[in-house]
Amino acid sequence: MTALALLQETLGALVDVRPDALEEARADRSGHAAMGRPLVVVHAETVEHVQQTMRIASATRTPVVVRGAGTGLAGAANAGEGEIVLSMRRMSAILEVRPDDLLAVVEPGILNADLNDQLAAHGVWWAPDPASRDISTVGGNIATGAGGLLCAKYGVVRDAVLGVDLVLADGRLMRLGHRSVKGVTGLDLTSLVIGSEGTLGVVVGATLKLRRLVPGDVCTVTATFPGVRAAAAASAAVTAAGVQPAIMELMDAASLAAVHALLGLPAPAPGAAQLTIRTDGPAAATEADTIAQVLRAHEGATTVSHDREEGERLLAIRRSMHAAMASLGTTLIEDVSVPRSAMPAMFDEIARIERDFGLTIPTVAHAGDGNLHPNFIFEGSETPAHVWAAADELFRAAIRLGGTLTGEHGIGVLKRRWLADELGEDQWQLQRQIAAVFDPLGILNPGKVFEPDA
Repeated sequence: MTALALLQETLGALVDVRPDALEEARADRSGHAAMGRPLVVVHAETVEHVQQTMRIASATRTPVVVRGAGTGLAGAANAGEGEIVLSMRRMSAILEVRPDDLLAVVEPGILNADLNDQLAAHGVWWAPDPASRDISTVGGNIATGAGGLLCAKYGVVRDAVLGVDLVLADGRLMRLGHRSVKGVTGLDLTSLVIGSEGTLGVVVGATLKLRRLVPGDVCTVTATFPGVRAAAAASAAVTAAGVQPAIMELMDAASLAAVHALLGLPAPAPGAAQLTIRTDGPAAATEADTIAQVLRAHEGATTVSHDREEGERLLAIRRSMHAAMASLGTTLIEDVSVPRSAMPAMFDEIARIERDFGLTIPTVAHAGDGNLHPNFIFEGSETPAHVWAAADELFRAAIRLGGTLTGEHGIGVLKRRWLADELGEDQWQLQRQIAAVFDPLGILNPGKVFEPDA
Protein backbone atom coordinates (compact mmCIF):
# COMPACT_ATOMS: atom_id res chain seq x y z
CA MET A 1 0.00 0.00 0.00
CA THR A 2 1.09 3.61 -0.53
CA ALA A 3 1.87 5.96 2.32
CA LEU A 4 -1.35 7.87 1.68
CA ALA A 5 -3.44 4.70 1.72
CA LEU A 6 -1.81 3.51 4.94
CA LEU A 7 -2.35 6.89 6.60
CA GLN A 8 -6.00 6.96 5.55
CA GLU A 9 -6.55 3.41 6.77
CA THR A 10 -4.84 4.08 10.11
CA LEU A 11 -5.81 7.67 10.91
CA GLY A 12 -9.07 8.17 9.02
CA ALA A 13 -10.51 11.69 9.34
CA LEU A 14 -7.21 13.11 10.59
CA VAL A 15 -5.84 12.75 7.06
CA ASP A 16 -6.44 15.88 4.97
CA VAL A 17 -5.97 15.97 1.20
CA ARG A 18 -7.99 19.12 0.46
CA PRO A 19 -6.17 21.23 -2.15
CA ASP A 20 -6.34 24.39 -0.04
CA ALA A 21 -4.82 22.62 2.97
CA LEU A 22 -2.00 21.23 0.83
CA GLU A 23 -1.38 24.63 -0.74
CA GLU A 24 -1.24 26.40 2.63
CA ALA A 25 1.39 23.94 3.88
CA ARG A 26 3.78 24.91 1.06
CA ALA A 27 4.66 28.28 2.60
CA ASP A 28 5.37 30.11 5.83
CA ARG A 29 5.77 33.85 6.50
CA SER A 30 9.21 34.04 4.92
CA GLY A 31 7.78 34.65 1.45
CA HIS A 32 9.27 31.34 0.31
CA ALA A 33 7.17 28.38 -0.88
CA ALA A 34 8.27 24.79 -1.52
CA MET A 35 8.20 23.29 -4.99
CA GLY A 36 5.09 21.23 -5.70
CA ARG A 37 2.35 20.22 -3.29
CA PRO A 38 2.73 17.87 -0.35
CA LEU A 39 1.09 14.47 -0.37
CA VAL A 40 -1.13 14.94 2.66
CA VAL A 41 -1.64 16.87 5.89
CA VAL A 42 -2.03 14.76 9.04
CA HIS A 43 -3.74 16.65 11.87
CA ALA A 44 -2.32 14.79 14.85
CA GLU A 45 -4.32 15.00 18.07
CA THR A 46 -2.36 12.58 20.28
CA VAL A 47 1.18 11.30 20.69
CA GLU A 48 0.02 7.97 19.28
CA HIS A 49 -1.13 9.70 16.08
CA VAL A 50 2.37 11.12 15.67
CA GLN A 51 3.96 7.74 16.30
CA GLN A 52 1.66 6.03 13.79
CA THR A 53 2.47 8.65 11.18
CA MET A 54 6.21 8.27 11.67
CA ARG A 55 6.03 4.46 11.54
CA ILE A 56 4.22 4.65 8.21
CA ALA A 57 6.64 7.28 6.92
CA SER A 58 9.63 5.13 7.88
CA ALA A 59 8.14 1.97 6.38
CA THR A 60 7.43 3.72 3.08
CA ARG A 61 10.51 6.00 3.09
CA THR A 62 8.23 9.06 2.81
CA PRO A 63 9.62 12.43 3.96
CA VAL A 64 7.85 14.27 6.77
CA VAL A 65 7.67 18.01 7.47
CA VAL A 66 6.49 18.93 10.98
CA ARG A 67 4.40 22.08 11.07
CA GLY A 68 2.98 24.31 13.79
CA ALA A 69 1.28 27.61 13.01
CA GLY A 70 3.32 28.24 9.85
CA THR A 71 4.61 31.58 11.15
CA GLY A 72 8.31 30.81 10.62
CA LEU A 73 10.58 33.10 8.65
CA ALA A 74 13.15 30.68 7.20
CA GLY A 75 11.11 28.17 5.21
CA ALA A 76 11.78 25.36 7.69
CA ALA A 77 8.16 24.14 7.86
CA ASN A 78 7.38 24.38 4.14
CA ALA A 79 6.35 21.07 2.55
CA GLY A 80 6.78 20.15 -1.11
CA GLU A 81 6.13 17.39 -3.58
CA GLY A 82 5.51 13.95 -2.08
CA GLU A 83 5.98 14.99 1.55
CA ILE A 84 3.75 14.28 4.55
CA VAL A 85 2.84 17.36 6.57
CA LEU A 86 2.52 16.48 10.24
CA SER A 87 0.51 19.31 11.79
CA MET A 88 0.74 19.78 15.55
CA ARG A 89 -1.82 22.58 15.91
CA ARG A 90 -4.50 20.38 17.45
CA MET A 91 -2.15 19.25 20.21
CA SER A 92 -2.59 22.45 22.24
CA ALA A 93 -3.32 21.36 25.79
CA ILE A 94 -1.63 22.39 29.02
CA LEU A 95 -1.15 19.01 30.67
CA GLU A 96 0.16 20.16 34.04
CA VAL A 97 1.01 23.35 35.92
CA ARG A 98 3.16 23.21 39.06
CA PRO A 99 3.62 26.70 40.49
CA ASP A 100 5.48 25.21 43.47
CA ASP A 101 8.09 23.74 41.13
CA LEU A 102 7.82 26.59 38.60
CA LEU A 103 7.13 24.25 35.70
CA ALA A 104 4.40 23.36 33.24
CA VAL A 105 4.00 20.46 30.83
CA VAL A 106 2.37 21.44 27.54
CA GLU A 107 1.64 20.11 24.10
CA PRO A 108 3.47 21.79 21.21
CA GLY A 109 0.52 23.39 19.44
CA ILE A 110 -0.41 25.89 22.13
CA LEU A 111 0.12 29.56 21.21
CA ASN A 112 2.53 31.65 23.30
CA ALA A 113 -0.11 34.20 24.21
CA ASP A 114 -2.72 31.57 25.11
CA LEU A 115 -0.21 29.78 27.33
CA ASN A 116 0.57 32.90 29.34
CA ASP A 117 -3.08 33.88 29.55
CA GLN A 118 -3.78 30.55 31.25
CA LEU A 119 -0.64 30.56 33.40
CA ALA A 120 -1.46 34.00 34.82
CA ALA A 121 -4.20 32.48 37.00
CA HIS A 122 -1.47 30.48 38.74
CA GLY A 123 0.74 33.54 39.30
CA VAL A 124 3.39 32.37 36.83
CA TRP A 125 4.44 32.97 33.21
CA TRP A 126 6.70 31.59 30.47
CA ALA A 127 9.29 34.18 29.49
CA PRO A 128 9.92 33.74 25.72
CA ASP A 129 8.10 36.63 24.03
CA PRO A 130 8.44 36.68 20.24
CA ALA A 131 6.78 39.57 18.43
CA SER A 132 4.52 36.88 16.92
CA ARG A 133 3.37 35.64 20.34
CA ASP A 134 -0.33 35.86 19.39
CA ILE A 135 0.15 33.49 16.43
CA SER A 136 3.26 31.39 17.12
CA THR A 137 3.28 28.04 18.93
CA VAL A 138 5.49 26.79 21.72
CA GLY A 139 6.52 23.87 19.51
CA GLY A 140 7.58 26.28 16.78
CA ASN A 141 9.52 28.30 19.34
CA ILE A 142 11.36 25.16 20.40
CA ALA A 143 12.02 24.12 16.80
CA THR A 144 13.66 27.44 15.94
CA GLY A 145 15.19 28.30 19.31
CA ALA A 146 13.12 31.48 19.35
CA GLY A 147 13.88 34.59 21.37
CA GLY A 148 11.84 37.77 21.26
CA LEU A 149 11.59 41.08 23.03
CA LEU A 150 12.31 39.95 26.59
CA CYS A 151 15.28 37.65 26.12
CA ALA A 152 18.00 40.14 27.11
CA LYS A 153 16.75 39.92 30.71
CA TYR A 154 14.78 36.68 30.82
CA GLY A 155 16.56 34.46 28.32
CA VAL A 156 15.62 32.63 25.12
CA VAL A 157 13.69 29.39 24.64
CA ARG A 158 16.75 27.27 25.39
CA ASP A 159 16.85 28.86 28.87
CA ALA A 160 13.18 28.12 29.50
CA VAL A 161 12.80 24.43 28.58
CA LEU A 162 13.64 21.66 31.03
CA GLY A 163 12.77 18.74 28.78
CA VAL A 164 11.00 17.59 25.63
CA ASP A 165 9.10 14.48 24.61
CA LEU A 166 10.41 13.51 21.19
CA VAL A 167 9.09 11.01 18.65
CA LEU A 168 11.92 9.74 16.50
CA ALA A 169 11.73 9.04 12.79
CA ASP A 170 10.96 5.37 13.44
CA GLY A 171 8.11 6.18 15.85
CA ARG A 172 9.88 5.59 19.16
CA LEU A 173 9.01 8.02 21.97
CA MET A 174 11.91 9.51 23.94
CA ARG A 175 11.54 11.60 27.09
CA LEU A 176 14.49 13.96 27.22
CA GLY A 177 15.56 16.27 30.03
CA HIS A 178 14.19 16.46 33.56
CA ARG A 179 11.77 18.20 35.90
CA SER A 180 14.38 19.28 38.43
CA VAL A 181 16.15 22.62 38.38
CA LYS A 182 19.48 20.86 38.02
CA GLY A 183 20.26 17.83 35.89
CA VAL A 184 23.50 16.89 34.14
CA THR A 185 23.02 13.17 33.53
CA GLY A 186 24.52 12.21 30.19
CA LEU A 187 24.55 14.40 27.11
CA ASP A 188 22.16 17.35 26.99
CA LEU A 189 19.89 16.08 24.22
CA THR A 190 17.16 18.58 25.13
CA SER A 191 19.40 21.49 24.15
CA LEU A 192 20.38 19.62 21.00
CA VAL A 193 16.73 19.29 19.96
CA ILE A 194 15.97 22.97 20.67
CA GLY A 195 16.68 24.86 17.45
CA SER A 196 17.01 21.69 15.35
CA GLU A 197 14.09 22.76 13.10
CA GLY A 198 12.39 19.37 12.85
CA THR A 199 15.46 17.49 11.63
CA LEU A 200 15.96 15.28 14.72
CA GLY A 201 12.44 14.29 15.71
CA VAL A 202 8.91 15.47 16.42
CA VAL A 203 8.43 17.41 19.67
CA VAL A 204 5.13 16.17 21.13
CA GLY A 205 5.45 17.66 24.61
CA ALA A 206 7.59 20.10 26.56
CA THR A 207 8.39 20.64 30.22
CA LEU A 208 8.76 24.39 30.56
CA LYS A 209 10.64 26.42 33.17
CA LEU A 210 8.32 29.12 34.50
CA ARG A 211 8.83 32.37 36.39
CA ARG A 212 6.64 34.02 38.99
CA LEU A 213 4.78 37.08 37.78
CA VAL A 214 7.05 40.09 38.17
CA PRO A 215 5.99 42.28 41.12
CA GLY A 216 6.24 46.04 41.15
CA ASP A 217 5.93 48.67 38.46
CA VAL A 218 6.48 48.77 34.74
CA CYS A 219 8.10 51.83 33.19
CA THR A 220 8.56 52.57 29.51
CA VAL A 221 11.28 54.84 28.17
CA THR A 222 11.22 56.14 24.61
CA ALA A 223 13.98 58.14 22.96
CA THR A 224 14.40 59.47 19.45
CA PHE A 225 17.80 60.05 17.91
CA PRO A 226 19.05 61.94 14.85
CA GLY A 227 20.18 58.68 13.28
CA VAL A 228 20.31 54.93 13.80
CA ARG A 229 24.00 54.83 14.67
CA ALA A 230 23.41 57.21 17.59
CA ALA A 231 20.52 55.03 18.76
CA ALA A 232 22.68 51.90 18.54
CA ALA A 233 25.50 53.59 20.46
CA ALA A 234 23.01 54.67 23.13
CA SER A 235 21.68 51.13 23.51
CA ALA A 236 25.24 49.83 23.94
CA ALA A 237 25.81 52.53 26.57
CA VAL A 238 22.74 51.36 28.49
CA THR A 239 24.16 47.83 28.57
CA ALA A 240 27.58 49.14 29.61
CA ALA A 241 25.97 51.11 32.44
CA GLY A 242 24.98 47.86 34.13
CA VAL A 243 21.23 48.42 33.97
CA GLN A 244 19.18 45.42 32.81
CA PRO A 245 15.98 46.50 31.04
CA ALA A 246 13.37 43.86 30.31
CA ILE A 247 12.94 45.17 26.76
CA MET A 248 15.18 47.37 24.62
CA GLU A 249 13.99 47.69 21.03
CA LEU A 250 15.51 49.82 18.27
CA MET A 251 13.78 50.99 15.09
CA ASP A 252 15.70 52.71 12.31
CA ALA A 253 14.28 55.59 10.29
CA ALA A 254 12.76 53.51 7.49
CA SER A 255 11.06 51.02 9.82
CA LEU A 256 9.80 53.75 12.16
CA ALA A 257 8.33 55.75 9.27
CA ALA A 258 6.63 52.64 7.83
CA VAL A 259 4.98 51.73 11.12
CA HIS A 260 3.82 55.30 11.75
CA ALA A 261 2.26 55.34 8.28
CA LEU A 262 0.54 51.98 8.87
CA LEU A 263 -0.90 53.08 12.24
CA GLY A 264 -1.84 56.58 11.09
CA LEU A 265 0.57 58.26 13.52
CA PRO A 266 2.32 61.58 12.82
CA ALA A 267 5.38 61.11 10.62
CA PRO A 268 8.66 61.06 12.58
CA ALA A 269 11.41 63.54 11.76
CA PRO A 270 13.43 62.60 8.67
CA GLY A 271 16.19 60.16 9.57
CA ALA A 272 15.00 59.74 13.16
CA ALA A 273 15.55 56.40 14.90
CA GLN A 274 13.91 55.31 18.13
CA LEU A 275 14.64 53.21 21.18
CA THR A 276 11.76 51.80 23.24
CA ILE A 277 12.88 50.43 26.59
CA ARG A 278 10.91 48.78 29.39
CA THR A 279 11.97 48.25 32.97
CA ASP A 280 10.07 46.05 35.40
CA GLY A 281 10.12 44.89 38.99
CA PRO A 282 10.51 46.78 42.27
CA ALA A 283 13.39 48.89 40.90
CA ALA A 284 11.63 49.76 37.63
CA ALA A 285 11.32 53.49 38.29
CA THR A 286 14.92 53.92 39.46
CA GLU A 287 16.24 51.91 36.50
CA ALA A 288 14.11 53.91 34.07
CA ASP A 289 15.54 57.18 35.40
CA THR A 290 19.10 55.84 35.09
CA ILE A 291 18.44 54.72 31.52
CA ALA A 292 16.91 58.09 30.64
CA GLN A 293 20.06 59.85 31.84
CA VAL A 294 22.21 57.60 29.64
CA LEU A 295 20.01 58.18 26.59
CA ARG A 296 19.98 61.96 27.03
CA ALA A 297 23.76 61.91 27.24
CA HIS A 298 23.76 60.21 23.81
CA GLU A 299 21.57 62.71 21.90
CA GLY A 300 18.28 61.02 22.78
CA ALA A 301 15.12 63.10 23.13
CA THR A 302 13.76 61.03 25.99
CA THR A 303 10.48 60.55 27.82
CA VAL A 304 9.59 58.20 30.66
CA SER A 305 6.11 56.74 31.21
CA HIS A 306 4.99 55.05 34.43
CA ASP A 307 1.61 54.08 32.95
CA ARG A 308 1.36 50.39 32.01
CA GLU A 309 -1.31 50.90 29.34
CA GLU A 310 0.60 53.72 27.68
CA GLY A 311 3.66 51.48 27.70
CA GLU A 312 1.73 48.79 25.85
CA ARG A 313 0.66 51.36 23.25
CA LEU A 314 4.28 52.40 22.77
CA LEU A 315 5.41 48.79 22.38
CA ALA A 316 2.58 48.17 19.91
CA ILE A 317 4.53 50.39 17.50
CA ARG A 318 7.41 47.91 17.56
CA ARG A 319 5.09 44.91 17.43
CA SER A 320 3.49 46.30 14.24
CA MET A 321 6.76 46.03 12.30
CA HIS A 322 5.90 42.88 10.35
CA ALA A 323 2.54 44.25 9.25
CA ALA A 324 4.18 47.51 8.18
CA MET A 325 6.76 45.68 6.08
CA ALA A 326 4.07 43.49 4.49
CA SER A 327 2.23 46.65 3.44
CA LEU A 328 5.30 47.70 1.41
CA GLY A 329 5.64 44.49 -0.64
CA THR A 330 7.14 41.04 -0.34
CA THR A 331 9.56 40.96 2.57
CA LEU A 332 12.67 38.91 3.22
CA ILE A 333 13.01 39.33 6.99
CA GLU A 334 16.55 38.61 8.09
CA ASP A 335 17.91 37.79 11.50
CA VAL A 336 21.59 38.36 12.25
CA SER A 337 23.07 38.77 15.71
CA VAL A 338 26.28 40.50 16.78
CA PRO A 339 27.88 41.31 20.15
CA ARG A 340 26.01 44.23 21.66
CA SER A 341 29.06 46.47 21.48
CA ALA A 342 29.25 45.81 17.72
CA MET A 343 25.74 47.05 16.95
CA PRO A 344 26.83 50.53 15.78
CA ALA A 345 29.34 48.88 13.43
CA MET A 346 26.65 46.51 12.13
CA PHE A 347 24.38 49.45 11.33
CA ASP A 348 27.33 51.02 9.50
CA GLU A 349 27.57 47.82 7.45
CA ILE A 350 23.85 47.92 6.66
CA ALA A 351 24.20 51.54 5.48
CA ARG A 352 27.13 50.50 3.27
CA ILE A 353 25.11 47.64 1.76
CA GLU A 354 22.20 50.00 1.11
CA ARG A 355 24.54 52.34 -0.80
CA ASP A 356 26.32 49.56 -2.71
CA PHE A 357 23.11 47.87 -3.86
CA GLY A 358 20.80 50.87 -4.16
CA LEU A 359 18.42 49.46 -1.53
CA THR A 360 16.55 50.69 1.52
CA ILE A 361 16.75 48.04 4.24
CA PRO A 362 14.37 48.89 7.10
CA THR A 363 15.87 47.39 10.26
CA VAL A 364 14.67 46.78 13.78
CA ALA A 365 16.74 45.24 16.55
CA HIS A 366 16.41 43.59 19.90
CA ALA A 367 19.07 46.02 21.03
CA GLY A 368 19.34 44.45 24.46
CA ASP A 369 20.97 41.36 22.98
CA GLY A 370 22.36 42.46 19.61
CA ASN A 371 19.80 40.69 17.40
CA LEU A 372 18.98 42.69 14.24
CA HIS A 373 16.15 42.13 11.78
CA PRO A 374 16.98 43.82 8.45
CA ASN A 375 14.09 43.70 5.97
CA PHE A 376 14.55 43.43 2.22
CA ILE A 377 11.44 44.64 0.35
CA PHE A 378 10.71 43.62 -3.25
CA GLU A 379 7.86 42.87 -5.64
CA GLY A 380 6.81 39.37 -6.67
CA SER A 381 7.13 35.97 -5.02
CA GLU A 382 10.77 35.20 -5.84
CA THR A 383 13.64 36.96 -4.09
CA PRO A 384 15.66 38.82 -6.77
CA ALA A 385 19.32 37.95 -7.28
CA HIS A 386 20.54 41.40 -6.21
CA VAL A 387 18.65 41.07 -2.92
CA TRP A 388 20.34 37.74 -2.22
CA ALA A 389 23.67 39.34 -3.09
CA ALA A 390 22.98 42.11 -0.58
CA ALA A 391 21.90 39.52 2.01
CA ASP A 392 25.15 37.64 1.38
CA GLU A 393 27.08 40.82 2.24
CA LEU A 394 24.93 41.26 5.34
CA PHE A 395 25.56 37.74 6.64
CA ARG A 396 29.29 37.94 6.06
CA ALA A 397 29.45 41.31 7.80
CA ALA A 398 27.73 39.90 10.87
CA ILE A 399 30.13 36.96 11.02
CA ARG A 400 33.14 39.29 10.63
CA LEU A 401 31.91 41.27 13.62
CA GLY A 402 31.84 38.15 15.78
CA GLY A 403 28.16 37.44 15.19
CA THR A 404 25.96 34.79 13.64
CA LEU A 405 23.63 34.15 10.70
CA THR A 406 20.56 33.78 12.87
CA GLY A 407 19.62 34.72 16.39
CA GLU A 408 16.14 33.21 16.51
CA HIS A 409 14.54 32.54 13.12
CA GLY A 410 16.63 29.51 12.23
CA ILE A 411 18.32 28.32 9.04
CA GLY A 412 15.51 26.52 7.20
CA VAL A 413 16.05 26.62 3.46
CA LEU A 414 16.80 30.31 3.15
CA LYS A 415 20.17 30.34 4.95
CA ARG A 416 21.47 26.81 4.48
CA ARG A 417 23.96 27.88 1.80
CA TRP A 418 25.81 30.02 4.37
CA LEU A 419 25.79 27.54 7.26
CA ALA A 420 29.19 25.98 6.52
CA ASP A 421 30.71 29.47 6.22
CA GLU A 422 29.89 30.14 9.86
CA LEU A 423 30.44 26.67 11.30
CA GLY A 424 33.47 25.59 9.30
CA GLU A 425 33.59 22.37 7.29
CA ASP A 426 34.44 20.04 10.19
CA GLN A 427 31.62 21.21 12.45
CA TRP A 428 29.18 21.29 9.54
CA GLN A 429 29.96 17.66 8.72
CA LEU A 430 29.73 16.66 12.39
CA GLN A 431 26.27 18.20 12.68
CA ARG A 432 25.11 16.31 9.58
CA GLN A 433 26.40 13.10 11.10
CA ILE A 434 24.53 13.78 14.36
CA ALA A 435 21.30 14.34 12.44
CA ALA A 436 21.83 11.03 10.64
CA VAL A 437 22.01 9.20 13.99
CA PHE A 438 18.53 10.47 14.89
CA ASP A 439 17.16 9.99 11.37
CA PRO A 440 19.18 7.38 9.44
CA LEU A 441 16.69 7.29 6.55
CA GLY A 442 16.83 11.08 6.12
CA ILE A 443 13.05 11.49 6.09
CA LEU A 444 12.72 14.27 8.69
CA ASN A 445 12.49 17.69 7.06
CA PRO A 446 14.89 16.80 4.24
CA GLY A 447 16.66 19.73 2.58
CA LYS A 448 16.20 21.98 5.60
CA VAL A 449 19.17 23.41 7.54
CA PHE A 450 21.74 21.37 5.60
CA GLU A 451 22.22 21.68 1.84
CA PRO A 452 21.13 18.44 0.11
CA ASP A 453 23.89 16.28 -1.29
CA ALA A 454 24.63 17.04 -4.93
